[in-house]
Amino acid sequence: MSTTISSDGLEPRRKKALFRAWHRGTKEMDFVFGTFADAHLAGLGEADLADFERLLDVGDQELFSWIVGSIPVDPIHDRPVWAAILAHTATTDKVT
Repeated sequence: MSTTISSDGLEPRRKKALFRAWHRGTKEMDFVFGTFADAHLAGLGEADLADFERLLDVGDQELFSWIVGSIPVDPIHDRPVWAAILAHTATTDKVT
């Protein structure tokens, strides 16, 4: 899997976030974060971009557990961008 958008025209910080979103370590999190980044990264404000970058530092197992609800989201990450990722995940076509 790889990005479906071009990083041309993105500032270096957003290019790095896009790359990291698609190269997480597990295909599941690549899909969740990569498709979200493709759809929303260019339009994120500075605060949401910073929150997204912090989420990219969280391990895949922990993120997966948050998504499926087996453990609560760490309050420091329970921000609007996390809600946007969950909403995006709920409406994104699943890979079969």
